[in-house]
Formats: sequence, C-alpha cells, structure tokens
Amino acid sequence: MPSKAATATPELLKLDNQVCFALYSASLAMTKLYKPLLESMGLTYPQYLAMLVLWERDGLTVSELGDRLYLDSGTLTPLLKRLETMGLVARLRDAQDERRVRVTLTDKGLALRDEAENIPPCVLQKTQCTIPQLQALTAELSDLRERLSPRPSD
Repeated sequence: MPSKAATATPELLKLDNQVCFALYSASLAMTKLYKPLLESMGLTYPQYLAMLVLWERDGLTVSELGDRLYLDSGTLTPLLKRLETMGLVARLRDAQDERRVRVTLTDKGLALRDEAENIPPCVLQKTQCTIPQLQALTAELSDLRERLSPRPSD
C-alpha cells in the first residue's frame, strides 16, 4: 500500500499553483530589492512606506496613517518612535482633540524625499517592467487586497 506522500499531489495543492506563495515570494523579492536602496537613507522598508504616506499627505493622525498602511497602532507606534528618534517626524497631540496624535514631517524628513526620488527608477530597472505593466500589476494587487481586507472605514 503506497504511503500518502507517494501518491500524486493534486494540482490544487502544488506550491507553484498557490497565489499565496506567488504573493509571498514576490513580496520577499521586492523587499530584498529595496533593502540596499533604503540602507543609504537609513530606513527600513516599513519606515519607508510610512514616509511615503507622509510625503503624500503630511500631518495625518496615527490612526489615519495606520489605516493607510494597514497597520495597527501596536505595530505603527514603535515604527513612528524610531522615525522620531531619527529626527524625521514629530508626533504631537492634536490641538482640537488631545486623544489624537498627529505625525508631521520635520525639515530633515521632508529633505529625505529628494533622495527617495531615486528609488522608483531603480525599481523600474530591476523589475524589467514597463510603467504601464507595473501600474496594471499594482491595480490588480490593490483590488485583491481590498476584496480580502477592506479598510475599516469602508
């Protein structure tokens, strides 16, 4: 009698047929691509993502930033504390509602954006994709994410 391991694996259970593995391994590869690009800026990948949001819209509350990044406050707070220690952001109580904390860029944090502008062309070159290809992929992945995990405000 053959062992269960010796029987053929159904197509649905093969690793290369799993969307979760394709996403996971692509995410690892993308993070690996960004690592050396961000090291010169002194940022980790999650810190870079937070900075991207703040460069886009400065002065968000911690909860707004967390919603944008799909991070809870337990994950986001240490990340923001580190960015504050680095002198890139300031966390201040909201004048209208002291329960809220606003995150604002410092001059140093704003200046770092100029250096960050070098990253997208490097990513474009390394991925060997065209801008329309990356835009289409980003839209598809964003749509999938929204179907799997809609924002709390939705």
